[in-house]
Amino acid sequence: MFSANDLQRLADLHRDGHLNDDEFGRAKARVLNDDGAAAATAPWPAPIAALNQFRRSRSDRWLGGVCGGLERMTGLASWGWRILFVLGLTLSGCSLLVYLGLWIFVPEEA
Repeated sequence: MFSANDLQRLADLHRDGHLNDDEFGRAKARVLNDDGAAAATAPWPAPIAALNQFRRSRSDRWLGGVCGGLERMTGLASWGWRILFVLGLTLSGCSLLVYLGLWIFVPEEA
């Protein structure tokens, strides 16, 4: 069940500019719908939807923008991903294949 106070807080945040129109609409729908209805209308589970939105970065890149894209998807800083790829390269060498595969098959952001 929703609370009128929650809707008022959302409206105040939207009015003050803390939420844009899209964020306000999603938050309002989340407050008004129960969790079961929201899960039933989702076309894909959350991890698959996040994977479909994965794009290589144009601004945060050294080579192909893969680490910058992983940063946006996971929240781990791009330098952390770079360290992980270098460690994987020195330990087993398979991270080079993973990086090249992501560089080739993941589209660049628009």
